[in-house]
Amino acid sequence: MHLNLEQIKEIIPHRDPFLLIDEVTELEPGVRVVAKKHLTGEEYWFKGHFPGKPVQPGVLMIEMLAQAGSVCALSLPENKGKIGFFAGIDKARFRGVVEPGDTLTLEVEMIKFKGPIGFGKAVATNSAGKKVVTAEISFALGD
Repeated sequence: MHLNLEQIKEIIPHRDPFLLIDEVTELEPGVRVVAKKHLTGEEYWFKGHFPGKPVQPGVLMIEMLAQAGSVCALSLPENKGKIGFFAGIDKARFRGVVEPGDTLTLEVEMIKFKGPIGFGKAVATNSAGKKVVTAEISFALGD
């Protein structure tokens, strides 16, 4: 299932300037999602991170993965209209530099749900297919 930006906005509450995914290319609700972020170099954070050597902040890549995970969890009919609140990050590793012009592929596989708490395995890869971020993320679903 492919989702464009407007369809993503129907699922998660994030908005500009903090909606950090551009499209969803694969979605199995509650199970797995693959999303994309196309980094143009015009993103506001590149001006200060770092002047003369723009580099994608690692924490924002984690947020991109979390937003992709939210699309996966909130696309389940029983979660429609809820919000996915970040609950935790474990085993995060940053394995490479990401620069303007790159496209990040953001994959999240849901590991388990315990009531309103969900856990996912997250991986971001760059345009060359190299893993640049791996982490385990958790979230709490709320109204």
